[in-house]
Amino acid sequence: MSQKIPRRVILGVVLLTLSGEIAWAVENQYFNVFIYSQIAPVPLYVSLMVSITAAVSTFTTFFLGAYSDIKAKRRIFLIVGYAFWVITTAIFPLAGLLQPVVLAVSIAILFDSIMSFFGAMANDAVLNAYVTDVTIQENRGRLSSIKELMFLVALLIVYALSGYIIEAINFYNFFFLIAGIVAILGIPGALITPEPENLVPNEIGYWNTIKEAFSFKILRENHDFTKIQVSGAFFWIAFNVFFPFIIIYLEYGLSIPTFEASILIFIALLISIILAVPMGIVVDKIGRKKVAIGAVIIEIIGLFFFSFSRGIEDFAYIAFTSSLWVFGMISFNVATRTWLKDLYPEDKRGQTHGYYLLFTILGGMTIGSLLGGFIAGIFGTPYTSPEGVPGSIPPALLFMIASLMMILALIPILLAKEYRKKA
Repeated sequence: MSQKIPRRVILGVVLLTLSGEIAWAVENQYFNVFIYSQIAPVPLYVSLMVSITAAVSTFTTFFLGAYSDIKAKRRIFLIVGYAFWVITTAIFPLAGLLQPVVLAVSIAILFDSIMSFFGAMANDAVLNAYVTDVTIQENRGRLSSIKELMFLVALLIVYALSGYIIEAINFYNFFFLIAGIVAILGIPGALITPEPENLVPNEIGYWNTIKEAFSFKILRENHDFTKIQVSGAFFWIAFNVFFPFIIIYLEYGLSIPTFEASILIFIALLISIILAVPMGIVVDKIGRKKVAIGAVIIEIIGLFFFSFSRGIEDFAYIAFTSSLWVFGMISFNVATRTWLKDLYPEDKRGQTHGYYLLFTILGGMTIGSLLGGFIAGIFGTPYTSPEGVPGSIPPALLFMIASLMMILALIPILLAKEYRKKA
């Protein structure tokens, strides 16, 4: 395979990643904000939605990733997944029209789960396998960094503009708008993306493939692969202690108005984008392990000092410390995802990515968000919504605990070995 990645492949990955990450960014934050502000200010409701949809995403990736390996096709899954992603994003806010609160929360979780199914099928199961299909070790970091850059751009767009858009057109129309953006970018991206060359069908059969996946054979046989996954689990458990509540914390915990909060997020993301541009090249040049270790250390420092933020008077301080933990997260993503892709079996890339979801999404988002929800419920400031629904405001303690928990992510990475191909 040539080291040069075709432009059509790059354009397809850019459009698919940008649209998908916009949808995921909205789902990861503004679905949470919607439940908290429009239905009930109860952090545990947010945690339950995050946990359940994490499970849906994980098992979808396993089963649909295996199916795409069996069929040796990626493009059709991208087309179908992104088309239905549009529909399911648009219907989510309809849950807010229901009463009582328990019914509204239940339907919101159901709608989010359906959305997560199609998003995981297209993005997590197939697009990530596709990136591995069309690259080799020598250029994989470059395409991975492009994906991470689009992730940052999506975050920049969503977090910097969503507050203004929601105030201007309300929450319900906001989700319709996001669905339209996913349609305009994602569906054309899926249509122009070429099928990978020389993709060979997995001939052992679907259920044998699933059985093999859940036998955890690769985890038993490839200890370095397992160590990276365990490190990712620790990292994302710690990260999700606070991340589902970050917008809620800024708005309700630090009392930062929408305009100033948008500027804060814009600054943090812009700095991270600038620093992340060369990260794929750095990962290819100095190695996955060194970058991953440095990323965790930066994440620990950023979260620790961010926890001391007091409010709008600490504007520059919040911008700087949040830039640290955003950059640490992105760097860890680029390094570990590229490292894992180096170790994927060639005929099982779709299903193998399910292990990433098992550790980082199912493990990280379920354990981390539930822990964060319990902490917010016990130690948060009591709060009652304008509609009279009691709840609590997430505390700064979430960031301190997350910082301390991040230390665990260093241990497996330090023990893992990186095998570099000689030029």
